Order: sequence, then structure tokens, then C-alpha cells
Amino acid sequence: MNEIIDQLVIELLEKNTNLSEEKARTWIELLVSDFEASYAKAGYDYQGTAVVEKVIRQWISSYGDKIHEFAGTNPKYAHLLED
Repeated sequence: MNEIIDQLVIELLEKNTNLSEEKARTWIELLVSDFEASYAKAGYDYQGTAVVEKVIRQWISSYGDKIHEFAGTNPKYAHLLED
């Protein structure tokens, strides 16, 4: 999974030049963690890293250029992404 996270970080950085590599990594790790937890809470069987990777790529494509704006509006993430 570490290689996948590394690749997703690169993709997020390409989409959003406002993020440092450290913040991009934090975002990816948070998104992966939240997706896996939400998927499990919904009662779905774990489908493997391919599903996680696909969903995170879709989110990067849709929201990656604006993701840094979200932190300020959500206290769950804001403290993790402060300078």
C-alpha cells in the first residue's frame, strides 16, 4: 500500500500546487483511512487496495485542486494540516 500512497501523493501534487509534499501525503493518508473506515462501518467486505486506489484517484480528479480549501471548514482535519 505504501507504493500506492506514494503514487497518489504525486498525483495530488500534480493536481494541486498549493500543497507541500508533506500535506499532500497527510491528505492521502486521511482519505485512505476515512474511506476504509466508512466502507467497513457500512458493512461492506474489504475489496482490497485496488478499490481504495480507484476511489482516491476519483477524488483527486474531482477535488484535488481544491482540497486545501476544505481543511479550514472541517475541524476534524484542520488541526492535522496546520502549518
